[in-house]
Amino acid sequence: MGKTNIRKTLILVALLVGLVGTASASIPKNQERTLADKVRHELLLLPYYNVFDNIEFTTKDQDTVVLTGQVTWPVVKTDAEAAVRSIKGVEKIINNIEVLPLSRFDDSIRWATYRAIFSRPGFEKYAIQGVSPIRIIVKNGNVTLEGYVGSQLDKTMANIAARSVPGAFSVTDNLKIG
Repeated sequence: MGKTNIRKTLILVALLVGLVGTASASIPKNQERTLADKVRHELLLLPYYNVFDNIEFTTKDQDTVVLTGQVTWPVVKTDAEAAVRSIKGVEKIINNIEVLPLSRFDDSIRWATYRAIFSRPGFEKYAIQGVSPIRIIVKNGNVTLEGYVGSQLDKTMANIAARSVPGAFSVTDNLKIG
C-alpha cells in the first residue's frame, strides 16, 4: 500500500470516527432507547459475531423478541439469546437462528467471497468497520449477501464479485441500499 493510500485510509477512518461521535452526541441523554435499539446494541457486541453470520430480529408485544438468521458457530446462537435475555423488559425469546452446517467446502467459498468483495477498490470503507455491514452467508455452496451498502453501484459490484467465486453454486443478493 502506497503512502497516498495509507493517508487516504487514515483520513477515512478519522472521518468515520468523527461521524460516529457526532451521531451519538445528537441523541438527547434523557431519551430512553427503544427495545429494538437495545436488542440491536447487544447483538452487535457479541464476541464471535462475524462477517459470515447474519442475525436479525423482530419485537412483538413490547416484551417478546424473535431472533432469526444464520450463524457459523453454535455459540453465537446461544450468546445471542443470552444477550437478549439480559435486557430489562424482555420476557420471551423465540430463537429461530439457524446454525449453518460445518463444511470445509463452504468455508473456502466464504473466504474466497470475502476476498473477492473486500479487495475491490472502494470497498475498504466496509472492511474497516468493526461489524461489517455486508454479511456473507454460505450454505451448501450457495452464497447469500445480506446487509447494507451505500449505493446501487456498490450493490452491483458486490454481486459481481460474489458471482466470480469459483465453486459457488448460486448467489442471492439481498443487499439493501441505505
